[in-house]
Amino acid sequence: MNPLQQRCLDVTRRHFLRDCGVGLGKIALAGLLTDSLRAGSAAPANLLAPRQPHFTGKAKRVIHLFMAGAPSQLELFDNKPELTKLEGKPLPPSVIGGQRYAFIRPDAAVLGPRYKFSKHGKSGAELSEMLPHLAKVADDICLVKSVRTDQFNHAPAQIFFNTGFSQPGRPCLGSWVLYGLGAETQDLPAFVVMSTGSGLSGGSALWSSGFLPTTYTGTRFRNQGDPILNLGNPAGVDARLQRNTIDLVRAMNERQLAQSGDPEIATRIANCEMAFRLQTSAPELMDLRNESKETLELYGCDPGKASFARACLLARRMIERGVRFVNIYHEGWDAHGDVAGNVKDNCKKTDQASAALVMDLKRRGLLDDTLVIWGGEFGRTPMVETNPSLGRALGRDHHPQAFTIWMAGGGIRPGMSYGATDDLGFHVVENPVHVHDVQATILHCLGFDHERLTFHNAGRDYRLTDVHGKVVKAILA
Repeated sequence: MNPLQQRCLDVTRRHFLRDCGVGLGKIALAGLLTDSLRAGSAAPANLLAPRQPHFTGKAKRVIHLFMAGAPSQLELFDNKPELTKLEGKPLPPSVIGGQRYAFIRPDAAVLGPRYKFSKHGKSGAELSEMLPHLAKVADDICLVKSVRTDQFNHAPAQIFFNTGFSQPGRPCLGSWVLYGLGAETQDLPAFVVMSTGSGLSGGSALWSSGFLPTTYTGTRFRNQGDPILNLGNPAGVDARLQRNTIDLVRAMNERQLAQSGDPEIATRIANCEMAFRLQTSAPELMDLRNESKETLELYGCDPGKASFARACLLARRMIERGVRFVNIYHEGWDAHGDVAGNVKDNCKKTDQASAALVMDLKRRGLLDDTLVIWGGEFGRTPMVETNPSLGRALGRDHHPQAFTIWMAGGGIRPGMSYGATDDLGFHVVENPVHVHDVQATILHCLGFDHERLTFHNAGRDYRLTDVHGKVVKAILA
């Protein structure tokens, strides 16, 4: 045994405490300080208490109309007559570069726009004939024609637009907004999600709170019947018994919360109370009998029928009652075949209600502080997709390089078109806007510096835009 090994064996716990200069007193003090810090950082009982943003934002709430499946900008917003001239011919290789596609070859023939375009309003916004109702509010919206994304498949692209990351697990935009601003209502969920189509590729990851406390997760409302299942009391349970039960459970949860500071306990407390209040508030919200005939006709809404129009009208009613963030997902825009029919069918379902929402908010004095966003996860190719084996003809494939969204109200400059693509609608050539830039701009409208709205998780501070994004100042009012 060498001298160093012998010395190590001779060291006792008493020598260690003395020689390291720690001592039992310092260990005890460290323990007390740790307990104090843990108690000081315990989650508040109400994670949805109203909070002030970094600065005064013009928007107080958001309605996000997400067109899942990706609408064709070439049939709706981005008129490209040059495509008509080149129809049936391949695009020059210099345009396509190294871009690869899932369902078409790079040398696929060009497909011209299927619909006519014309200019509308004082702004001269150029819109497709498939958007006659949106044309009426052309001077109230801002068209952003130069959006681009990093993702070219539906699920990753939908998750990316909503969370800033292409894989599940990150907080969505609505959750970040609740985390930053808190709630204005005690009787309804502050973040509501509705769906009016055939299914979402991104699933519930689109409205998940990720690593934020689950209090900030979106609450899914059914578009017909009871908005949330199992809200009613079972037989033999009256309101008094229910209230006493909830109070007992709350007291037990609050005791545990005080001991552990676990924010998920605060979530359970809030959920129990919200479920109790929803028994009254949710049926009143969903009851459209008090809406005037004129309003129902404005939206094209049949109160007893599930539809995008009904969802839009409910969104207006929600924000009137203090809901902070409303997501309406309308699926079905994935036009791999018959892009003309796809656009016509979906515009018939969504155009009137989307425009009516803007009109209705404006006449009620709500548009100035309500941000409305309309758009999908990416665009569609200038080239045609035709695949007899899959039953596809005259469609368009996924196109991440360029697509169009529109925004209105809540600090966005109305009556303008921003950005541009080349003559073929393939590349952005003027004022590119990345998805992260859209996210940064939305947060700015709400009063947040996207670089400072962060949450500490797994050893570092995260934000919606990760380490990317810049505010698109040119489109701000």
